[in-house]
Amino acid sequence: MSPSSDAKALSEWVDAVSQELGLEGAVDSATTVDMVLDLTSDVAHGVSRPGAPVTAFLIGLAAGRAADPAVAARDYAQKISRLADGWDSESGATKQA
Repeated sequence: MSPSSDAKALSEWVDAVSQELGLEGAVDSATTVDMVLDLTSDVAHGVSRPGAPVTAFLIGLAAGRAADPAVAARDYAQKISRLADGWDSESGATKQA
């Protein structure tokens, strides 16, 4: 599968899932995909590979409780990416400066 066909398949999948969950129009799929991929990459490389999808799920849960879930998801993703960047996987805590 070429990168362009992979991107097309992902876009179609996100649109289908959004429709199935009643989220059509609630999020910009391209921006959301980029945000989630960046977040999960940060977690997978800085913390733990299996932690990446779990983290995305937890951010989705938290954002769903907010007054503006799309804005909250973006803010939470940035916050958690910073946490992952500073994470010490050896000690399971934030790295000391």
